[in-house]
Amino acid sequence: MAYRLTVLMFLLFVADPAAADDRHEWLDPAWWSEGQLPVPPNHKVTSTTETLITDEADIPIFIARPETEGEFPGVLFVHGRRGVDPLIEGHVQRLAARGFVVYAPDLYVGRFVEAMPIEHDYALEADLNDVLDHVLATGTHSGDRVCVYSHTRGGYKSLKLAVTLDRQSDALACYVSYYPHMQDPNAPEPMQVYRYAGEADRLTLPALIFVGEHEQYQRKRGIDMAVGSMQGRGLPVQLVTYPGVGRGFDFREPPVRTFADDLATRDALMRATAFMNRQLRAGH
Repeated sequence: MAYRLTVLMFLLFVADPAAADDRHEWLDPAWWSEGQLPVPPNHKVTSTTETLITDEADIPIFIARPETEGEFPGVLFVHGRRGVDPLIEGHVQRLAARGFVVYAPDLYVGRFVEAMPIEHDYALEADLNDVLDHVLATGTHSGDRVCVYSHTRGGYKSLKLAVTLDRQSDALACYVSYYPHMQDPNAPEPMQVYRYAGEADRLTLPALIFVGEHEQYQRKRGIDMAVGSMQGRGLPVQLVTYPGVGRGFDFREPPVRTFADDLATRDALMRATAFMNRQLRAGH
């Protein structure tokens, strides 16, 4: 346990993972050699909610952005089975505090879907596409592309948005996801355990995926297989696995939240911030 905690402590203080030694990507040379701790961006956050009305649904969009004047890049946050509840709004606000305008549509409310559904409604992907068009046309972020950022089942919807609806060609700059469901939720059990969604092999966006070592077996297996295949095809994907951490580390609250959850969450936010800023600045 002490070893795992030490690893997580190092992970937390990575200022720029791209600059780390390839053999020890968690090690920040400036911290280790010079004692310099990174200072991440910190902004006070303001939030509001607007509603996108389409022919099919009325979709509320929770929007969080820095109070600071100036331009900030955009992020499309895609929720999982919880929908957008107060715990998820907290994650959205923590991300906005890093210097992003974050758009978090509640796709379930738009379709009168109860939270925590078992089956997946494929209409949600079309709704997400409508939200993306709306964000690009009316959003207050800088640039003409956004990064798509998700967790759990939102990872599958984001994958379909990027690949099946081909928004990786004209609207998205990168793909970030926490323990994504890398399979069609309606697929039969053997497909859930032994296969992954074929769309992953066609995702050309730079991708950053986070997962806990103790993630549910059938979920982690799919993530590991998908990332292994993507890397084998030369696709730009990176997987970060946090030791001693399980599912939901990005939003679990006390008393079930652990110190390891908090370290992993902070590190993931720092890594995602650096990653998305690089991709959005690159003009993808």
